[in-house]
Amino acid sequence: MTSTNKDPILVVVQLTGGNDYMNTVIPYENPLYYDNRTTVGIAQEDVLPIGQGLAFNPALSGIKNLYDQGKVALINGIGYPTPNRSHFRSMDIWHTCEPEKVGDEGWLGRAIRDLDPKAENVLTGVNFGRGLPRAMALTGVPVASVAVLETYGVLTGITPESERTQALDLFSRMYSPIAGTGHVMDYLGSTGLDALKGADILKTVPDLYQSSVEYNDSVISRNLKGIAKVLTANLGTRIFYTQQPGYDTHANQAPTHKALLESLSLAINDFYEDLREHNTSENVLIYLFTEFGRRVKDNGSGTDHGAGGLAMAIGDPVKGGIYSDYPSLAVGDLEEGDLKHNFDFRGSYGTVAEKWLGLDATTIVGGKFEQLDFV
Repeated sequence: MTSTNKDPILVVVQLTGGNDYMNTVIPYENPLYYDNRTTVGIAQEDVLPIGQGLAFNPALSGIKNLYDQGKVALINGIGYPTPNRSHFRSMDIWHTCEPEKVGDEGWLGRAIRDLDPKAENVLTGVNFGRGLPRAMALTGVPVASVAVLETYGVLTGITPESERTQALDLFSRMYSPIAGTGHVMDYLGSTGLDALKGADILKTVPDLYQSSVEYNDSVISRNLKGIAKVLTANLGTRIFYTQQPGYDTHANQAPTHKALLESLSLAINDFYEDLREHNTSENVLIYLFTEFGRRVKDNGSGTDHGAGGLAMAIGDPVKGGIYSDYPSLAVGDLEEGDLKHNFDFRGSYGTVAEKWLGLDATTIVGGKFEQLDFV
């Protein structure tokens, strides 16, 4: 079923590599911050204060502007029990909501399934970026994954559909000696047909889009502009996903992190203005997350993998403010040199799933977890 442009829409932005929480929302009134951040610390006179002894990194002026309008919720100390400092394992935990075992279902895959249980719209979920994020993966759930919208397509020159079916049958046969027959071939075939249908629809989108907003020339800006094009075309997409890489700042953090946050802030601000111009900002919630924060003490050039981190919810539907407590920087309160998490990320996912998308959070995140009131 194709939805209207007033259905609640979720845009997830993954900050890949482990964003430095302490240099994004800075506890600038706490002397322990400067004791530990002798190299990468942000000077008090440069920060953008928001109250409660906290401040935004000066590179986040666009997001600070939205925060001042009550459109940004900061979720402090987010994480999960027994933190894992491997990028791959921690991201997998965030994608599947399975901290204790390797999961095979993405939380957004479950959400897409519940939003469109009969899989009537092959564009209910759309990813902007290469490959399919684990968060959106679920057998039987179609998801379009777009690298560049203007050139997106899969066998788009093959018509009619009977000839496309033959092409996909050939594709299935190529893999059958390895993958087997029956269910596997059926799955490959149906997934391929869904991709073909989605590609045919998406290739019409660029010609429909008009906007006065001039996006910055960065990966995250291009991806969010692509999302804006699809979103404003009213194709019934309910969940979008994209990511900004580069946050693994072990070395040369100061200029690298500044550039990343500036690009992110500009992109989010432009995207929000684009939504406003198209009269659709009231039904779009943006959710930013990263796989973990970074260590409290810098390493002389950057910061290493940590634990407790930060998530943000942004947009007109958001009840802006500071949620959950900022973790203690005191040595005795740290977890192996890292900030302890004090809010389970599955509670924030559950908040989004239940209070925004109108779904049963228990089936999405695999249990009942404390929720927040940011939406």
